[in-house]
Amino acid sequence: MEVGFVPLLILCFLVSISSAELAAKVGVNYGQLGNNLPSPSESVKLIQSLKAKRVKIYDANPKILEALRNTDLQVSMMVPNELINNISSNQTLADQWVHANVVPFYPETLIRYLLVGNEILSQPDKTVWFNLVPAMRKIKAALKTHGITKVKVGTPLAMDVLESSFPPSNGTFRSDISASVIKPLLQFVNKTKSFFFVDVYTYFPWSSDPTNINLDYALFESKNITVKDPVSGLTYHNLFDQMVDALIFAMKRLGYPDIRIWIAETGWPSGGDYDQIGANIRNAATYNRNVVKKFNAKPPVGTQPDPVQCCRNSKPGPSTERNFGLLYPNGSNVYPIDLSGKTPESEYGPLPAATNNAPYKGPIWCMVAKGANRSAVASALSYACSQGNKTCDPIQPRGKCFKPDSLVWHASYAFSAYWAQFRKVGGSCYFGGLATQTIKDPSYGSCKFPGAKL
Repeated sequence: MEVGFVPLLILCFLVSISSAELAAKVGVNYGQLGNNLPSPSESVKLIQSLKAKRVKIYDANPKILEALRNTDLQVSMMVPNELINNISSNQTLADQWVHANVVPFYPETLIRYLLVGNEILSQPDKTVWFNLVPAMRKIKAALKTHGITKVKVGTPLAMDVLESSFPPSNGTFRSDISASVIKPLLQFVNKTKSFFFVDVYTYFPWSSDPTNINLDYALFESKNITVKDPVSGLTYHNLFDQMVDALIFAMKRLGYPDIRIWIAETGWPSGGDYDQIGANIRNAATYNRNVVKKFNAKPPVGTQPDPVQCCRNSKPGPSTERNFGLLYPNGSNVYPIDLSGKTPESEYGPLPAATNNAPYKGPIWCMVAKGANRSAVASALSYACSQGNKTCDPIQPRGKCFKPDSLVWHASYAFSAYWAQFRKVGGSCYFGGLATQTIKDPSYGSCKFPGAKL
């Protein structure tokens, strides 16, 4: 089966970390970028079937908040990225947003965390960076105006807020945000007794450097593999703790050693493209079960998290982005998991063997995906042909790959030629969801399709 047609997922992991919170509660992130997703009420039942204790949504969807009413699930909800600039300078708008999106559901829906934006400091628009903390202050004030004092305000960030993370004791925030954004954010979090929310994925550093980072170390599976920080003297037994400690050291460097950390997302992809090493069900189940075990341990082991993320099966980008889920849209498990941590490992059935823990060695071609919109394909063809050096010469009239003279054929050649040229500098075989990878050489006769070499 082509990787592009891997079944679509709904749910994956979300976690909170705080040495001050001894009762870890693992939950899920409930994403809605998907096809054929269950209704909110059905989704809530599925989340409860996983024995989750918390749920995060990426907006303020009233149908979902209503479905969560009178359940025991603690809820994180979100102010959308696109509202941050306006709210940052308009207290009335912040008041109106809270009145419309929080007040109708609180306290029957157990809203505990109100997040302002998602991974804002990873976005290219720098204007919104500097409006983030002012918007958070406005939202906090709006909650107080409405008599809501027990909802914490925060913002989830990615690990790319660090410019240095190894060794962990050298953890340092990026110079473009350290003084102007992060320090005011830490001041706000400290003053309001909130959390520093962060998304931590060990998959990405491991997959970008599998030669130097051991897979078992990234999966919480290492028995005798450790990393020692030569400055602090601390010894790490897994990549997760190492990454989080880099963040803690970075906060200490700015004068905030005691900020509580909340892991807003973590997980491991159960599938991906041919060029995405280690994305398989075995690794995903191993990682996520070990996360649950780690954070349900009594006493807690190492850094203390709490929820697991919900995934989006139509999320853009590489296939791994759509394969962090725990459930298929029909409600069945991608692999069995109990977020309470009470199911012993021996009760889980065998997992399929991992077949892609080493890089795929052969060339890979980039083809138009089945069912792709023709007008969008035509635009993508034009774009691909405008890039690089003579990218599309062979599909011009009288070129070796001109025939068959069809849009899909010409676009497939252009996608492959583009990817072969630009993969090593960040080019992808995605084209807005119009393309898919194949290891079957589409070349014929004197027409040779360029393939990306890994």
